[in-house]
Amino acid sequence: MQPVVWKNIGQLLTMSGDCCATEDDALLGLLPSAAVVTLSDRIVWVGLEMDLPAEYQEGVSCRDLGGKVVMPGLVECHTHLVYAGNRAHEFVLRAKGATYREIGEAGGGILYTVEATRRASVPELLELATHRLDRFLRWGVTTLEAKSGYGLDTDSECRILEVARQLDGRHPVSLVSTFLGAHAVPREHKGCREAYVATVIDEMIPRVASEGLAEFCDVFCEAGAFTVEESRRILEAGLARGLKPKIHAEQLTRQGGTALAAELKAVSADHLDLCVPEDARALAVSGAVPVLLPGATFFVGHKTFPSGRMFRDAGCEVALSTDYNPGSSHTWNLWLMGTMASVYMGMSPAESLRGMTRSAAKAVGREERIGRISPGFQADFVVLQALRWEEILYQFGDNPVWQVVKGGEVVSTAADCPSDPVLKRW
Repeated sequence: MQPVVWKNIGQLLTMSGDCCATEDDALLGLLPSAAVVTLSDRIVWVGLEMDLPAEYQEGVSCRDLGGKVVMPGLVECHTHLVYAGNRAHEFVLRAKGATYREIGEAGGGILYTVEATRRASVPELLELATHRLDRFLRWGVTTLEAKSGYGLDTDSECRILEVARQLDGRHPVSLVSTFLGAHAVPREHKGCREAYVATVIDEMIPRVASEGLAEFCDVFCEAGAFTVEESRRILEAGLARGLKPKIHAEQLTRQGGTALAAELKAVSADHLDLCVPEDARALAVSGAVPVLLPGATFFVGHKTFPSGRMFRDAGCEVALSTDYNPGSSHTWNLWLMGTMASVYMGMSPAESLRGMTRSAAKAVGREERIGRISPGFQADFVVLQALRWEEILYQFGDNPVWQVVKGGEVVSTAADCPSDPVLKRW
């Protein structure tokens, strides 16, 4: 197979810099006037175009990227991809003053989606999830974590995870599966929650593990969902079966789930809106990645966003995600999450871009394969309709992606459109 030289890259954001770097260019691993060489699905050389080795200057395929910005493919590290139904009516209710919790107590929320998902067939779920992955791909996502959690019985949870498994390899976006049977207590177990916790531990987790349906075990540690002690039992049961722990923590109320994540050395702790500095320090020591989800904070109408600055100052590698789901964050625009983090969460734009790539890769246990443009890594990157990296999050709400390269192949291309003439004069 012939190498491919991707040349005339105006700015290459390799994300190979140290996570504690204070200068933007160092944090981003920025190379100007760069080139990348791929062979099959791997990166084999990265550097300044003027330093391109002689072996890659003749008899190779070349792609001229027109001076554009190139960075790693986005890593979506917290989504609820597979479900059926629609909760647009809940958005209307929230806009009229109802809270997320009130809607759930009235029969909406997670359990509303559970009912619709249980009724859906595997072909229906595959079609819906494929459409969503197509959207994520166009927005530059090349790897995506998909949680279960809208089945809440053993067969339905496994069916959701089976859909994700079928999509992985069939779709250009790579999927990482997480079991989230402890998302809520289903209606049929109302009043006997201990029986449901036992079902998750004794029935769901063994089957998920034995069938190889998930890599991670997650739990929603929250008032009205699962207590810290219930979360501990569930995550320890997952660990015993080889499922690495994740946790939803400190989103709506402060319960202590972040401390549990640190104790169990979870791969990530997610949401974290109500965390305090001691939580951040504990995660830094444990190595767990804080995954911050500003879209959920925004969409449910909360005014206090999680503090990315607090976690960064504690020494954490901070990841960002959309928390794509039908109720509290119905968006696939990860770029907008980066803008929100820069405006509301104390993170610099460079820190935000790293949070959507290298840090997010660590949050799904893929930090040695994706999230960087470096020799040996997968050839997953995006070519942006920008001439300087500062433009990326500045034009908020827009899709900056021109091309998506997955495994060394162009898998998505936007319609050609001219760059903003004002930006061209920078």
